[in-house]
Amino acid sequence: MSNLEDNPWQIISEKKVYDNPWISLIHHEVINPSGNPGIYGKVHYKNLAIGVLPLDSEMNTYLVGQYRFVLNQYSWEMPEGGAPLGTDPLDTAKRELLEETGLKANRWTELNRIHLSNSVSNEYGTVYLAQNLEQFEAEPEETEQLIIKKLPFSEVYRMVCNSEITDSLTVAAVLRVQLMILEGKLI
Repeated sequence: MSNLEDNPWQIISEKKVYDNPWISLIHHEVINPSGNPGIYGKVHYKNLAIGVLPLDSEMNTYLVGQYRFVLNQYSWEMPEGGAPLGTDPLDTAKRELLEETGLKANRWTELNRIHLSNSVSNEYGTVYLAQNLEQFEAEPEETEQLIIKKLPFSEVYRMVCNSEITDSLTVAAVLRVQLMILEGKLI
């Protein structure tokens, strides 16, 4: 008898059909769990997704607004970036917070580890809460045309509940922090 958590997929062949510095696309010929032949495409991410929810002593947070090419729409989200696999995700979180908002934090809490689209990709993310903030100069990358917005956390929570914020890392972080507030666990 097999364990329900054992892999029921059999890979017959795999072929890399696209590759760039951030992702690769792999085409698999498979035998699916019902025993029939099939195909499966997998997007492999070469970086860990990192998100940082900054929260100041007055319960304000900072959102980053930018036009997202893949979505073909403007998006409000927390500061985010990519950590090369095998590197310290917290170092990337600190760098992204400073680059995108000019903020440095003296207190860091890991909030979530999350798979972002597990039906087609292996993208994995880590989300942090950044507190005890100090303001410095922002240093956005050349590909980023960012607008920074300081808002009360309660307003950002409302935006998540009304689907005005749809970025998965931001949604997960905001809901987690709201839960921490309700449970009296936010220090």
